[in-house]
This record gives sequence, C-alpha cells and structure tokens, in this order.
Amino acid sequence: MRLTVGKIRHRDDRDLAAALTQSQGPVLVDFYATWCAPCRALAPSLEALADEAGGHLAVIQVDIDQAPAAAHAFGVRSVPTLVLLDDERIRGVRVGLQSLSELRRWIASVASPPSVART
Repeated sequence: MRLTVGKIRHRDDRDLAAALTQSQGPVLVDFYATWCAPCRALAPSLEALADEAGGHLAVIQVDIDQAPAAAHAFGVRSVPTLVLLDDERIRGVRVGLQSLSELRRWIASVASPPSVART
C-alpha cells in the first residue's frame, strides 16, 4: 500500500503504521470523531491542505472510535488532535480547531513544504 499524496486518506488500527512507514515526506494525521463538531469544522481546511500540498504533504484521518489503539499509541486525549510527522518522527502536535492559515504556518515551520507555506 502506498499513500497517495494530495488527497485525504482514512486509516485505522490495521493500516496506520504501514501508511506512516511507507509515506515519503511529511504526514499530517488528524485524529477525529464523527460526533465532534470542531472536527467537522476542521475538515474543509484539511481538504484544502491536501489539495494544495501536492507531493509535499500527506494528510491522513483516523477516526478514534474506529482506531482506539492508534489514538492510544499517539496519546490522543481530545479531538481534533493533529500530529505532524516527518521521517516517521513526531515533529509537532496541535489540539483543537485550527484555521487554515494557522495550519499552513505550523506545517511550514516544522516541515517546510513550499506549497503550504502561504498565509
């Protein structure tokens, strides 16, 4: 399995680790829940990031109710929780609703993908 960058991918306990191992470049993992209003409000910003990032950033969504082991492994205590990884190492974590411009600045400061550095 290979991540397709530029589009949001949904992963669960069975395939998240493999997706992270096989990714090339930074990965933004969104731990969310379908019942979470801030998670739903964040979704359009994540879609925009996935669309504009091209090959510079993979965006993965993980439903904590469907993937409790993954949520536990990453220490998720609240949703939405965003984890930015590069080279399979955690580069940063953000909890709560973030604006698209905040996300772009955060990712650019940690992973420096040129296509998401706009404000």
